[in-house]
Amino acid sequence: MRKTRPIPKAFALVAAGALILTGCSAVDETDGDAGGTGAATAGSGAIKIGAGVTEEPCPDAVNDDNGCIYLGVLSDLTEGPFAALAVPIVDAQRAYWGQVNRAGGIAGYEVDIDTYTRDTKYQAAEHAAAYQQIEPNILALAQTLGTVNTAAILPDMDKADIVGAPASWWSGYAFQDNDFGLIIENGYSYCTEAIVGLDWFSENKGKPESVAAVGYPGDYGGDSAAGVQKWAEANGISDVTVIPTGPNQVTGNQDAVVAAITKANPDVVVLAVGPAENAEIVGKLAAGGFTGRFMGSLPTWNPALLRTAAAPALTAQYNHIAPSEQWDGTSEGIAAMKASTGGAPPPNGGYIIGWLMSYPMRAVLEKAAANGDLTRAGVRAAVTEVEVDYQGMSTNQSYNGNGKDIAVSAIKVFEPNAENPLGVVSTGDFYEGSTWDQVDYSEACVATS
Repeated sequence: MRKTRPIPKAFALVAAGALILTGCSAVDETDGDAGGTGAATAGSGAIKIGAGVTEEPCPDAVNDDNGCIYLGVLSDLTEGPFAALAVPIVDAQRAYWGQVNRAGGIAGYEVDIDTYTRDTKYQAAEHAAAYQQIEPNILALAQTLGTVNTAAILPDMDKADIVGAPASWWSGYAFQDNDFGLIIENGYSYCTEAIVGLDWFSENKGKPESVAAVGYPGDYGGDSAAGVQKWAEANGISDVTVIPTGPNQVTGNQDAVVAAITKANPDVVVLAVGPAENAEIVGKLAAGGFTGRFMGSLPTWNPALLRTAAAPALTAQYNHIAPSEQWDGTSEGIAAMKASTGGAPPPNGGYIIGWLMSYPMRAVLEKAAANGDLTRAGVRAAVTEVEVDYQGMSTNQSYNGNGKDIAVSAIKVFEPNAENPLGVVSTGDFYEGSTWDQVDYSEACVATS
């Protein structure tokens, strides 16, 4: 006997903590097989389902009468350079979808992200292998961490119509030639972050005459460095030093970076590295007498840095950039996120990233359900139809276009503060500088390696 369950009349983009879906009629699934395609009928309407969606309830379901949408997670959960951030990212996603499920789910389906969560250690080969393992059983990817890692699986995602939410901020995601319309990014790109961040620096710390860009080459640091170069060209700055580096797991230490910055002696250094490399670079340079300042990309920060020997230097010379409010924010989105923790702060800002990046996936799944098509193709088609409302946490976002038509250019800038649970406090409202309108953003700032 087939199960029946309610389908909501409306699918609203609201905070996960306040989601109320209105039931109205019965659903009759004709195929619940994870690899098949069925139709869930509801009076005069129907919802098609396919791979990654089952008639059977999720493991640990809130309501056993609901079916299950399985989403995959490919992240850095143990020994990679971003594990300290990635674990709270996954925790936040789990909390986000838990609240969605307790509020009724999506069209009578709950969402499971645990069954197909895999640790890929920030290694492209492991990322690709894990993707192949889980692909037959998922509707979409709730998280794919790392630009190069995501690029390694994009052709296969394209063949399978798998939409993914990235835990990375590459400029190429704003162009369908690169992401095939499959990547539902959240916030700005690393390239944009550097451009707008240097405008903020010019307005608040004085226009620099020399700039250095330090980062992982190819995607994260390479994209950021390209933004630095675009900003410098637009503002008539010729003294730009680009210093590629890698995680300490690869390079051993950052002594070569410290030597290169010491030699160049820039007014400001834009960092696109991990937290450990951030602390080492800033701490060693300050100890050596460097008096310039640092602007840190989103993944560079961890509040634990304020418990290291680099804390005085970071407090005096470093500003952090993020696409959203942090723990001191006052938006509805931040309130919902805090409610998910019972008001207890998470270990770092990874939790905020995980909460934020869940909004686009929910918007797309709800739109696909409203369209009557919860198959992979239906989810893919829904991407260009949504506008993501982050409930004030970040700038609203859509995916129907390319480049500046859809790219987010608003940043939040923070300064270290040991009294804040996540170690940073906002310096002001969302900021958009003047250089963004002047630069060419007709293609990805840098290709993935």
